Order: sequence, then structure tokens, then C-alpha cells
Amino acid sequence: MAVSLPNGSIVSIGSAVGSAQATTVLTNASTCVVTCTAHGYVDGDIVIVVSGWSRINGKAFRVDNKTDDTFELEGLNTTNTTIYPAGSGLGTVQEVTTFTQVSQVLSTSSTGGEQRFLTYQFLEADNEVEIPTIKSGGGFNFEIGDDPSLPGFTALEAANDDRVARCVRVVLASGAKLYYVGYVSINKTPTLEVNTLMRMSGSIRFLNEPVRYSS
Repeated sequence: MAVSLPNGSIVSIGSAVGSAQATTVLTNASTCVVTCTAHGYVDGDIVIVVSGWSRINGKAFRVDNKTDDTFELEGLNTTNTTIYPAGSGLGTVQEVTTFTQVSQVLSTSSTGGEQRFLTYQFLEADNEVEIPTIKSGGGFNFEIGDDPSLPGFTALEAANDDRVARCVRVVLASGAKLYYVGYVSINKTPTLEVNTLMRMSGSIRFLNEPVRYSS
């Protein structure tokens, strides 16, 4: 049992990516192995996955145990063929080649991700029953101190303008890393309030749930 503070966490946005590469095999295994001919990745690289498996489509994973033509998606267990039907996970992978720190983050807050339910009741029953259906779209909102000269603001501005999904990395003080993929927006007009730091607000809306690594 443990608790921790967010102090010291670092937020970065993927500001450059490599070319998308086609995958020819994704295995059903305790750690999923991807076949991608002459991919050129090394262990530790971060790749955004586009896949026929909806549970991993739009997620970012760390490359592990690479060979010339294969690599593992670290931490991904695909043995459940109900969730990951054999042969249907093909798509593309794309390396995030550069992360740019978003400096002067003042606050963040999560939004969405709530479980939704279908409620029903049989005529002869006294109680309603709720069964889970989908989760609402998730994301987080953030505020940063106003300074458009910072590289992080430039990267956020580019993501806002081209509306292409980005990978966002959060490194916690413990060393744990969270990877999100989603659409980034930012309000370029700073707040103007007496005796209060000028700040700009923004958000990221996730394509899928985050991937988390302990270090």
C-alpha cells in the first residue's frame, strides 16, 4: 500500500514520428510478438499501434526483445482470443522519434473514462440490474504558464493546428511512465486576471486507455 505526490512529474508531447510500417503478424502470446520486416527499431523505442484489435488500436507501447524482423510490445498479453481474435490484429506501427517537454505545467485534471451501463428489469423482478457496456471517452485538461517561446508550446500549437493524434508521455517522480495517444488542443489566448499568473489551457482526448510502465 502506497500513496504519492505528482510533484516532479514531467509531461512531454511526441513532436516527431517515423514512417508507418506495416505489420504482418501479431501473435496471441503472454507478450505479443509483432512481425514487421526490417523495422529498424531498438529496445526502448515507443511505437504507436494501429490494429484490427480495438483493445490496442491507438495505444503506444515500448519495443522489447527486438530481432531484425520482429519485436515484442512490452507488457501486452494477447492470449485471450475472444478479445484478440487470431490473425485479425494486423495494421501498422509508427515510432515516436522525438518527445518535447511541455514546461510550466500548472495543473492537470482527468475527464471522462466512466463506465456506462445498460439498466433493465424483468416484469417479475423487484430490482433493476445494470450491466457494463462501454466507457465514455477520456482525456485530461491542463494549464500551462504563458510563454509561447518555449518548445513545448510550439509542439502543442502544431498538434492543435494539424489535428493529428500525438503520443503524450508523463514521467512520474517515481520513474513510472504513462503513454497516451490522442488529439491535443490548446487555447492560444492567455488568461488576464489581476495578480494571477497568465496561463493557457489545453486538453488531450484519448483514442484509447493509457499504457503504463513501472520504470
